[in-house]
This record gives sequence, C-alpha cells and structure tokens, in this order.
Amino acid sequence: MPGLLRGVARTAVIAGTATHVSNNVSRRQSNRWARQEQDQYARDQYYAQQQPAPAPTAAPAAPQKDTVTQLKELADLKSQGILTDEEFQAQKAKILAS
Repeated sequence: MPGLLRGVARTAVIAGTATHVSNNVSRRQSNRWARQEQDQYARDQYYAQQQPAPAPTAAPAAPQKDTVTQLKELADLKSQGILTDEEFQAQKAKILAS
C-alpha cells in the first residue's frame, strides 16, 4: 500500500508540474501575440497617417445658363445666319423642354 500511495503522489506532482509549465507557456505565447497585434496596429496607424490624403473629387459641373440667356444666344446665331430656321426651332424646343 505505501508503494501505491507513493506512485499516486509522484503522478500528482508530475501532472501538477506539467500543468504549471503548460500554463506558463500559454501565457507567454498569449502575451507575445498581444504585443504583436499592438505593434501591427501601431504600424498600421503610423502608415495611415503617412499616406497622402485622397485627391479631392472633381468640382461639380458649372450651372447651366438660364433659359433666357440661352434663347438670346440662339437668336443671335440665327440672326448671324449660322443657324437655319429649322435648326433654330429644334434648339429652341430643346431649351424650353429642359
């Protein structure tokens, strides 16, 4: 019986030691991975600050001329002989439709 008790005690000590060592290894790995993640996050933040700002988007298109101005310009083109009556009427209809 004493030999059996000694064997059980020895097994318990060995198992306890193995558990302790295993927990220490896991804790060290976890801390190392956490540091690596923090370092990576810091690098990402640094590089994000170093990158130039994105180029501004294109400026909005210039507003269309008002209808009256467009019609006056169209009438001038017709009076100069650049537009025929049919072209004038077609462009005028387009302007008024928009």
